[in-house]
Amino acid sequence: MIKNIIFDFGDIFINLDKQATYKAMAALGVTKISNEMINVYHQYEKGLMTTENFIDFFYNKFGTPKADLINAWNAILLDFPKNRLEFLKEISASKKYRLFLLSNTNDLHIKWILNSLGEKFYTEFKNCFEQFYLSHEINFRKPDSEIYKFVLNENNLVATETLFVDDLKENTEEARKLGIHVWNLIPEKEEVTALFTKNKFL
Repeated sequence: MIKNIIFDFGDIFINLDKQATYKAMAALGVTKISNEMINVYHQYEKGLMTTENFIDFFYNKFGTPKADLINAWNAILLDFPKNRLEFLKEISASKKYRLFLLSNTNDLHIKWILNSLGEKFYTEFKNCFEQFYLSHEINFRKPDSEIYKFVLNENNLVATETLFVDDLKENTEEARKLGIHVWNLIPEKEEVTALFTKNKFL
């Protein structure tokens, strides 16, 4: 019996254009993504690097204006359909499940999201969850197994009583190894609002 649901954020609630940042960076002359750049990105997403140092890394490496770098970085973020928030609020109000958010989200992105959605919308969303875990605040990132263990242990959750919803298979596969039930939602083909029809054990 499922008692707990852990949701991802991007492409579950807020729509993403996963290629947009690569395209925007390419337009700024950054056409090759090196291992060093990926490592810096992972460090930033884990909150192990400040936003200033993150932007400075790319500025010093490529000489791109900082404002352009920030705009390119945030290009991935799109809209948040209101029907998804209303659906989530219904689940939250039912008190049937303990709800958690677990997202690989960095400081620049969350600030853009807050500004884009507005404080009221964002607060309503955040208040649906018992815990709101962003990778840069807890120093872990998916798909590392430590992040799932952290959420389970911090909240005394039983893995077999927990469902994890994420759009990336590498993330759901790692959670599955720990005994967590998973729904690897496919963006543009599936909607989080179909949660109860897609997961018969709920």
